[in-house]
Amino acid sequence: MANDKLGRPSKERDAMLRGLVSSLLWYGKVETTLAKAKSTARVAERIITKAINSYQDTVEVVKEIKGADGKKTKKKVLNDGPKKLAARRYMMGYVYDLQEQRKPKESMDAFKARTEGINHPLLEKIFNVYAPKYAERAKTSGQGGGYTRIIKLGTRRGDAAEMAVVELV
Repeated sequence: MANDKLGRPSKERDAMLRGLVSSLLWYGKVETTLAKAKSTARVAERIITKAINSYQDTVEVVKEIKGADGKKTKKKVLNDGPKKLAARRYMMGYVYDLQEQRKPKESMDAFKARTEGINHPLLEKIFNVYAPKYAERAKTSGQGGGYTRIIKLGTRRGDAAEMAVVELV
């Protein structure tokens, strides 16, 4: 909704939408009012489209790494290309940096091993899970977009606001 003010000043509205979009991309589903759901779905679709258009843009670079013994060794590393880097920076500026949580009954060592080397888990999830999934879906169906679904739930008891669930398809 382009001109949807959602009853808030612009700073509060932007912060609320950032939080809703971040939660939607992290958990895959979020329950909110219908107006907020429409705005959230719109922004999430844009972010996923940016990821789809740039997730394969990588450049192989040779870096010199100093070992513990002081010797330099060359190692091939995959870096983001210019298109993916621009998309990643845009997303880092918009979505909140949600961190991975420890699973129930998971040891600290297992948690550290699972999350080692991941600085921004939400961005990694967008580029490594959602972008390939939706790119394949677009390739097979022949159309892009439609990454989110809004399901109306009825009215809320306290103020009769129309409630809805936004979820990733």
